[in-house]
Amino acid sequence: MAKKKLNKNWLHDHINDPYVKMAQKDGYRARAAYKLKEIDEVDKLIKPGQIIVDLGSTPGSWSQYARNKLAGQEGGGIHGLIIGLDILPMEPIADVHFIQGDFREQESLERLERLLNGRKVDLVLSDMAPNLSGIAIADAARVEEIIELAIAFAQQHMKPSGALLAKCFNGTGYNEVLQHFRQAFVTVGSRKPKASRDKSSEIFLLGRTLKNPQ
Repeated sequence: MAKKKLNKNWLHDHINDPYVKMAQKDGYRARAAYKLKEIDEVDKLIKPGQIIVDLGSTPGSWSQYARNKLAGQEGGGIHGLIIGLDILPMEPIADVHFIQGDFREQESLERLERLLNGRKVDLVLSDMAPNLSGIAIADAARVEEIIELAIAFAQQHMKPSGALLAKCFNGTGYNEVLQHFRQAFVTVGSRKPKASRDKSSEIFLLGRTLKNPQ
């Protein structure tokens, strides 16, 4: 019964959520687009001409927002390159290259390398999150592992001057995750956009300029 009530409360909040309504109006697949939009408006992350990789891109709202920022070439198309990666399928987005697979596996990496064609990435976006169990220590370890993967990906594929924006959670294990960022990047900051739900402990870490590019 409690679970049923919880689901009903979530549904009520979701339907009445202003960001859900905005997403429907603006054509975004998820309200998460506005989290990236808020951060981008302050930090000026996305600029025409960039190569952007969106890790854990499904359902695609971050890729949609990035695509809109890179649009505006005469005759349509975008000025830049956007690559989305996810284990889950994603409905196509105009001008976004999507690779379905695990970016730790050789086949996905080879497809990525073909698209990059020797070029390095300007911006890595990661809205990835594990399935949370509710057990704080176990969940913290899963979040930390995902952050480590995103940082390792950035170190391998990003320009030294590039940036990584990654979702994590403010709670058990947060200091460890922050430490990983500080070891990898020259400047590190945290962002909590208004579009994040009040009840959510999610926070976004922004690392700029790699300390040890590969």
